[in-house]
This record gives sequence, structure tokens and C-alpha cells, in this order.
Amino acid sequence: MRALQPMPHAPGFLRRHAAWPLLAFVVLVTATMAGNGDLWLADRLYAWEGGRWALREAWMTRQVLHLGGRNLSALLWLTMLAAWLAACLHGGWAPLRRPLGYLLLATAGAAAAVSLLKGVTAMDCPWDLSRYGGRLPMIGLLTARPPELPVAACFPAGHASGGYAWLASYFFLRVAWPRARHAGLAFGLAMGLAFGIAQQLRGAHFLSHDVWTAAICWFVALGLYLAFWPRQLASARAPA
Repeated sequence: MRALQPMPHAPGFLRRHAAWPLLAFVVLVTATMAGNGDLWLADRLYAWEGGRWALREAWMTRQVLHLGGRNLSALLWLTMLAAWLAACLHGGWAPLRRPLGYLLLATAGAAAAVSLLKGVTAMDCPWDLSRYGGRLPMIGLLTARPPELPVAACFPAGHASGGYAWLASYFFLRVAWPRARHAGLAFGLAMGLAFGIAQQLRGAHFLSHDVWTAAICWFVALGLYLAFWPRQLASARAPA
């Protein structure tokens, strides 16, 4: 059986999949970080929860959406790994080897990229800030962190990456089952939003943390898609 290939790209593929998402990212980051949208939303969530992060240890937000969500994402990845191994060993599944290999690498790569950035940005979680009942001052992304402050690693949103990493399902399905590709997009968005909103309700992240995470996951998935199927790049660059 022949190897699977992505569905043909209509002209303007990169505009729709790269330029427009990048523009949306810039607008959202400007509104949340430079425009204080982060504080506006967090202030209202904090007040709604009674002047404390009442949902920080709630069963739904912590046990189901945080711990359970993390386990679900890991289980999905292991399931895809098992499918890829089966495709390597079973000739009838051979056409799925490359698409499944892409999906494994894209999801793991996106989560790893977010984790790497968390280690170098040194930003605090909302629940650590004096504005929201903690003891630390607000330090911006591009502001030098005073050395006497404790180590921080809350930006971008690590838990949400376990959901948004599955945006790669959209590109996987463009190859394996093109008609279902938008279901893959919806799946990744739904998981990312569920995990991200839960963490915002717990006081673990600002909205911008999730915006950055979604963008990282999307562009890692897009970049690897074009790297795995490079012959599609010429048609992706075709003018509209």
C-alpha cells in the first residue's frame, strides 16, 4: 500500500495556517499583557471566588481537570506510541507510520518547548502574587527578576500544553483522514481550553500564559508538518 500524503493545499495555505494565527496571537498577547487583560480577568475571577482561590483544591479543577487531564494526555500519547509500533510491525498499517510518527513528535515537541521556556522565563503564578493573597511582587516578562526572589516557572502554561499539543491532530488528520481534520482541531482546542481555564480558576496561570502555550503548540505542529512533508511547501506558498 502506498504511503499516505497530505490533502492538496489550496492557494494561501500559509496565510491561513501561519499568518492569520500569528496575527491573532499578537492581538491577544497585546490585549492580555500590554493591555492588562490578564489582571482584569484574574481580578474578577479572584473576587468571584470570594477574595481567595477557592477552586485551587476543588475536586473538579484539581483532581479531574488537572491531575486527570495530565494522565489522559499521557495515556493518549502512549496509545499513539503503541499504534506507531504496531504500524512498524504490521505491514497493513505501514501507511500510518509516518503520520503517527509525526503526531508523536509534534505533541512531545510542543510540550517540551513549553517546558523549556518555563525554565527560563522565571515568572510567578497569580496565586504567588501579593495582589492575590501571595507574598511576591508582580514581575513582568521582560523585567529583570530580583535575585532574592524564589525561583519561578509559571510561564507559559505547562498543563495547558498537554491539551493544546493535540492541535497536531489537525495536521495528522490532513494526512490520515482529511475529512476529519477539523475534528482534530476542535479536539486540541477543547482539551487546551479545558485544562487552561481550570488552571486559571485555580490561580495557577494568567490568560496570556495559555495564549502563549496555544501559539507554541500550533507553530510546532505546523513546522513539523511542513518538515515531514516538504514537497507540500511549494504549494503552501502559492499565492491566493
